[in-house]
Amino acid sequence: MHTLNRRGFVGAAGMAAAAAQEAPIPIIDTHFHLYDQTRPQGAPFPFTPNNPPFLPKHFRESAIPVGVVGGIKVEASPWVEDNLWVLMIIQDEPMITGMIGNLDPMKQDFQEFLERYHRNKLFLGIRYGNVWPGQDLVAAIEKPDAIANLRAFAKTGLTLEVANPRLDLIEATLRLTDKVPDLRIVLGHLQALALPTDGGVLKKYEATLRELRARKAFVKVSGLYRPRNAPAGVWDPATYKPTMDFIYDIFGEDYTVFAGRNKTVIDIFRAYFAAKGRPALEKFFWKNSIAAFRWVKREAGQPQLG
Repeated sequence: MHTLNRRGFVGAAGMAAAAAQEAPIPIIDTHFHLYDQTRPQGAPFPFTPNNPPFLPKHFRESAIPVGVVGGIKVEASPWVEDNLWVLMIIQDEPMITGMIGNLDPMKQDFQEFLERYHRNKLFLGIRYGNVWPGQDLVAAIEKPDAIANLRAFAKTGLTLEVANPRLDLIEATLRLTDKVPDLRIVLGHLQALALPTDGGVLKKYEATLRELRARKAFVKVSGLYRPRNAPAGVWDPATYKPTMDFIYDIFGEDYTVFAGRNKTVIDIFRAYFAAKGRPALEKFFWKNSIAAFRWVKREAGQPQLG
């Protein structure tokens, strides 16, 4: 079991205690995967063999104990037919509010599949970046056909999540918004990665993120980057504060979105955002996810705006 060190724990617990006096804040996990390697066709993810299936019932079982009331499944398969497989298995699980699918704008059949899937209210968008061999956002933005496909995508009102935003990917994302300015963008996994250590690279990284924020891009704060020298099993909130401060200074309380179901991570984030006030905490844990992904309430325990 992960633990906070004593000093970090006391500080985090103290900040979170005040929030606990009020009504609990519901949490939406905006990033998890479903898979079943026991299917006749197998599954390309996870990358290691013989993993037990993780299906809608398993999401529910893992979510409820930590206060998660709903979630958005993010596709982890390059097989276009797996979009349909996911839509079918989440249809009867109202705790899952939708999915971010996988369609490749570099493919000629992109708009055919887009037309087919976007009519389903559970299909909230696509993820693209550098997840699979052949996926290359940097190259895609230079291809007229890919830009035409992404313009068609933008007209549907769906969300484009950019995977693993390294400097070259976020720079490409910025250039993409020049060409397709009405895209709604979510930058995924930013907090899970280490910030650039080179001063010049970090300056470009920050400037690009600030420009994307000015263009109303969201950032998905999923996981906590663990420095290599961090003691095993010890989670000190102070370790993550500099990176969180960096992200919050750029994206503020209106464009940060939470993802995860790890209790220790949730506690660290709860303490960080509680210190900024309950409105910021609510926005981070659920309100901003509606703006970012436009999911619709499916179950009684899920919150809604208005």
